[in-house]
Amino acid sequence: MDVVKVQQMSGRAVEKVIVHPLVLLSIVDNYNRVARDTRKRVIGVLLGSSAKGTVDVTNSYAVPFEEDEKDPSIWFLDHNYHESMFSMFKRINAKEHVVGWYSTGPKLRENDLDIHALFNDYVPNSVLVIIDVQPKELGIPTKAYYAVEEVKENATQKSQKVFVHVSSEIAAHEVEEIGVEHLLRDVKDTTISTLATEVTGKLSALKGLDARLREIRGYLDLVIDGKLPLNHEILYHLQDIFNLLPNLNVNELIKAFAVKTNDMMLVIYLSSLVRSVIALHNLINNKEDSEWVNLVIDFNGLDFACNCSVNISCSTRNMRKPKTPNPLLYRAQQEAKGKRSSSCGGDRPNGSSFSLVVVVLCLHFDVFY
Repeated sequence: MDVVKVQQMSGRAVEKVIVHPLVLLSIVDNYNRVARDTRKRVIGVLLGSSAKGTVDVTNSYAVPFEEDEKDPSIWFLDHNYHESMFSMFKRINAKEHVVGWYSTGPKLRENDLDIHALFNDYVPNSVLVIIDVQPKELGIPTKAYYAVEEVKENATQKSQKVFVHVSSEIAAHEVEEIGVEHLLRDVKDTTISTLATEVTGKLSALKGLDARLREIRGYLDLVIDGKLPLNHEILYHLQDIFNLLPNLNVNELIKAFAVKTNDMMLVIYLSSLVRSVIALHNLINNKEDSEWVNLVIDFNGLDFACNCSVNISCSTRNMRKPKTPNPLLYRAQQEAKGKRSSSCGGDRPNGSSFSLVVVVLCLHFDVFY
């Protein structure tokens, strides 16, 4: 049956709802403290201002709320707590007044109209903002609604109120932006933007666009099958969206897309080449450094073995160590000590091979005198 929607005459129709970051942080904090890991939802009051069809939500506070999961008509909201909290907030900022209420939904429920009627006693044309505290898709986690009177053409039937969706956005003043940046700095370094994060963001945006297109297609299929009534307002909005699409059959546009794609592919190719060359260079350096370190360890071990052999030989033969050692062994030991004092990245001694041969010969032939 056709219906006619009439906006309440007590105020101007709501066109847009602006939610500030402080409100989102307050709602998420309250949800984590009260209803985390449960099926319960959190309800609170939205404070702000309204002008020229735009509702600016700048502050909020939670209100004790209970409802029966089996019977949605049974619910309780603490009026006294709301009135006392609003009186305290009004002392801090007299310009803020009640503009509506929020819920962590994440969707509309049966008793939302009854709760909305309660808030209409405090402010006409109050708005309902549903905050998705656990979003599954990347996007704005807010959905705003306001109630209108649905008058049916058949006068015998009673009129009723329904929710109408209104656009919402996240905005902040300069002071709030600075505070949010400092708050998020402990969670994630927002100053670093890599190619991977940019690609991930664009991929999430494309997935969200694909989900919206599927939803539109499903709605149109239901309308064609006669399962949903024809809504001309929705069709007009869809037509406006399609009218904004550019004409992709223009040769200049096709050429520009091809040039842009080729430039991006060239940058990716050059980046891959540079990354490969750097990796190969690091591999060669690591191999040379590892070989040099192993050679140093071998020299130190052989020097220690030579010293041990000298001491053992002197003790077994009951002979004192001569004051003048073997010249070949003395040269090998001195080069090994010099090798230990130098760094791995420094100049390498030229007599390393000679020292290694001399030490091996000394150990093999027991040449100590």
